Amino acid sequence: MNVIRLLEPQHRASADVIAKFAALPVATISDVMLRTEAGGPTLRPMHSGGTLCGPAFTVKTRPGDNLIIHKAIDMAKPGDVLVIDGGGDLTNSLMGEMMLAYAEKRGFAGVVVNGAIRDSAFVKTHEFPVFAAGVTHRGPYKNGPGSMNVPIALDGMVVEPGDLIVGDDDGLVSIPYAMLETVYANASKKAAAEAKQLQDILSGAYGPDNRQWVDKALDECGYEIART
Repeated sequence: MNVIRLLEPQHRASADVIAKFAALPVATISDVMLRTEAGGPTLRPMHSGGTLCGPAFTVKTRPGDNLIIHKAIDMAKPGDVLVIDGGGDLTNSLMGEMMLAYAEKRGFAGVVVNGAIRDSAFVKTHEFPVFAAGVTHRGPYKNGPGSMNVPIALDGMVVEPGDLIVGDDDGLVSIPYAMLETVYANASKKAAAEAKQLQDILSGAYGPDNRQWVDKALDECGYEIART
């Protein structure tokens, strides 16, 4: 008999924490995580727009097969983000309109597919967050195997069950549960500083005198300006 692995998440971010992170740009979160965490440039938002934010319910499936994904949709909880590692293969779509509509109806925060989807016309006219690596009309197989709530990696970004997934037009980032408090404190501080800087730029209060760090960095790197 074949065995499907199903682990239970050891933790889950609170609704308050999720709401706080949903208000932060992914780029700002990425900056305070040393710019080392990213879901890769191929995972792009396919929906009409809006932030994705919620705890990861991870799925690992054989490329081109969505049997285990169907089971995961029945088992994940409202507010979860279904994060599917299909190996990045774009030969067969793993989800389409019917499955995505069901996932939305079940109250999921969104879906991430490291693989292809189809029915993209439906997806791009709806706000339900869907990130995927590509689109193809060719449908999936339903033979398995697969696992649920196991560690996966998307283009090097490790995602553990229950980690917080945040996505916007710039892409995706996964925040380990143990780092949520520190990352939020640093990201919110950076976001406030950037908002102040943008206000100064627009008002004309920000100029060359505020950018002495550029010359300092050039000096430290051993560059000089050659004027011709």
